[in-house]
Amino acid sequence: MEGKPPIAAPSVGTISGLSRSLSTTLEMIKFSHTLFALPFALLSAVLAARGWPPGSTLAKILLAMVGARSAAMAHNRLADRSIDASNPRTASRALPAGTLSVRFVQVFLAASVALFLLAAASLNRLTLWLAPVALALLLSYSYTKRFTWLSHAVLGLCLGVAPVGAWVAVTGAFARVPLLLGLAVLCWAAGFDLIYALQDEEHDRRAGLHSVPARWGAPRALAASAVLHALMLVCLLGVWRLAGGGWLFATGIAVTGAALLWQHAIVRPGDLSRVNTAFFTANGLVSVALAVCGIADTLTRT
Repeated sequence: MEGKPPIAAPSVGTISGLSRSLSTTLEMIKFSHTLFALPFALLSAVLAARGWPPGSTLAKILLAMVGARSAAMAHNRLADRSIDASNPRTASRALPAGTLSVRFVQVFLAASVALFLLAAASLNRLTLWLAPVALALLLSYSYTKRFTWLSHAVLGLCLGVAPVGAWVAVTGAFARVPLLLGLAVLCWAAGFDLIYALQDEEHDRRAGLHSVPARWGAPRALAASAVLHALMLVCLLGVWRLAGGGWLFATGIAVTGAALLWQHAIVRPGDLSRVNTAFFTANGLVSVALAVCGIADTLTRT
């Protein structure tokens, strides 16, 4: 009897190509910027547990966060690839530049959705029920700029569900603290997205896309951003009070306020040269400082 021909193992070239494509995809979706929302989710989980939650719960929250954000960003890049191609600032992104295939990103998107849903389903019944709602919100954001300047608020809502979801993952229920923390994140993210959108003000007008800068101009967009960031601080003070926070948590809120002031001090309507510094450095400091101080405060009081 003739044996079946052996199944060929993937070649070194194939594995190398997949590795390069995955690396390019992670850069395209700015995977490192998961740092923005993840610290708020960790802070919420620690507040919910009044200490460190079980390691398995934290791991599942992390997997759900990674899956959700990766799915949202991959879908956004797919939905906006023609828009990105027409914008000089984004034309070099992987999809419009042709360094990644649409098919590969679609597979990556499907894998990210599966990771999120499986992680959410493994936590508790409420996270299982809420996962499709959260996913629909995350994926619908990609189209909001086509018809409403409130797209900045929708982005904020997408990030704001992270601390709420982390609390529900630990307790299986809602509470005032995570809802207020989620509102703080909403105001923060919508505010920094207004600053980031300043770069595309003229392009958005030409392309018929909706944003606050395109509709009302840079000065009003910056003013709206400042108001949102002030509201964030008010919400954080509410979280601090409801959670019975101590001086460490208060220090984190003070650092957050200083970072937001710095962010607004270095961006002017006629000078956008430091937008990336304001967006990445200042906001990275906000999320990390607040989470580290808030978590340390909670752990030292338990």
